[in-house]
Amino acid sequence: MAATSTFRIAIIGAGPAGIAAGRELLQKGFNEFTIFDALDAPGGTWRLHSYPGLACDVWAHSYTFSYAPNPDWTASFVDQPEIQAYLARCATEFGLDPHIKLNTRITSARYQPGGAWRLQTSSGDDYEFDVVINAMGNQHTPLYPDVPGMDSFEGHSWHGTRWNHDIDLAGKRVVIVGSAASAVQIVPEVAKVAGHLTVLQRSANWIMPRGRKFYSPKQRARARRFPFLIALTRKWQQTVMGQVEHAVTLGHKRMDQFENMVRKFIKRTISDPAMQETLIPDTPYGCKRGLVSDDFYPALTRDNVELVASGLQRVTPTGVITADGRSIDADVIVYCTGYRILDFDRIDVVGATGKSLAEVMDDDPRAHKGIALPDFPNYFFAVGPNGLVLNVSYFITAEKNVETIVRLLKEMRDSGKRQANVKREVFEQYNSWMDERFGRFSWGSSDCHSYYRNAAGHAPFLFPGNFKEYRRLHDESGLFEYELG
Repeated sequence: MAATSTFRIAIIGAGPAGIAAGRELLQKGFNEFTIFDALDAPGGTWRLHSYPGLACDVWAHSYTFSYAPNPDWTASFVDQPEIQAYLARCATEFGLDPHIKLNTRITSARYQPGGAWRLQTSSGDDYEFDVVINAMGNQHTPLYPDVPGMDSFEGHSWHGTRWNHDIDLAGKRVVIVGSAASAVQIVPEVAKVAGHLTVLQRSANWIMPRGRKFYSPKQRARARRFPFLIALTRKWQQTVMGQVEHAVTLGHKRMDQFENMVRKFIKRTISDPAMQETLIPDTPYGCKRGLVSDDFYPALTRDNVELVASGLQRVTPTGVITADGRSIDADVIVYCTGYRILDFDRIDVVGATGKSLAEVMDDDPRAHKGIALPDFPNYFFAVGPNGLVLNVSYFITAEKNVETIVRLLKEMRDSGKRQANVKREVFEQYNSWMDERFGRFSWGSSDCHSYYRNAAGHAPFLFPGNFKEYRRLHDESGLFEYELG
């Protein structure tokens, strides 16, 4: 298709969602766009983070763009360097390199009375665009525990997602605060070198065996020669992933099956009955993020590793005090305490009414079908509130979101419209419909306390349903849901 773009489009973020958005724009004939990224290479979170053991917890062949299978994955689950290299290669192969502006941090995006968006960078440069697509992702800003004494610690400390590679942990006394997603990857690696490792577990998590398998050169060559083998693998994996919807549905037998699989995994890996009980969660499967690991439980049985079933009360100059009053000396403290999810204050976005995005979202982050918000014309989320579906890979949902956004832009271009602002009543109706569904799922129920739910009790992260439903809602969307200008 000939390039006939009538919009200047900014994409903020060159991770998977930003790359998908850029490709979709080119596919639909838009070529006047820029992808901004604060880092020095594409990849988003896979460029930003580099802690030991960092890998994706989704099968590699499913953790790819649907239109860009990768026969060269070295294993069924792959580490950070392979994923970042794949994303950078995709950006090049999709023709996005000329559109990507790296080492450029957007600090503000302000809607102008004339209808454009004015973007400013950390270096003071100004840009003007007609459309902004926020593809910044949601795993960026480290979340630290709110405990006294953190600044008093005389050793080295850092957040797991901001790993300090200059410090050699060999022989050192290390305390890892937390036992969830990043910790289950970091702990086995640190345990190999630390003199002593203490893991503070405030609450246990459901951890499935990963069953990682490595692909031989012959297997990879076969996948390159017969692409349908990857397609069959993805289809099987997606069928299995589809069961997650049932596993997180309250009252469904699949939840019991998933929980029993983890219990059996713990019992065959951990011989100590007391530790077994400590590692079994007291929340239903899916209330917290389900994890996978082959080596976390075995690492806890090492002679130089101790699991302490207590949270962090405070930090001292020489170590930590746990919630149950125990004093533990440390040379290094690593905080594996997660992220600030949906942190809309990362950049200063101001909409048509003069209100900031951070102010509007505050304790009640919502969006229309995960992509749009009233009073922010031509401002779209690649993956906004409730814009992720649990039973498919991140790539699948992100691709659907940007497909809808670009389709709306194409319809605007073809009809001569310059602005689209989702109607308030449409937005409210959609979110009211979602509100009625959250309680069906463990992660959305009122008695679940995790990052899936915020302090106000709202569950702004996941879509309350499966991808088939989500896709239908997007396919039914159109400009009739928007005020046009």
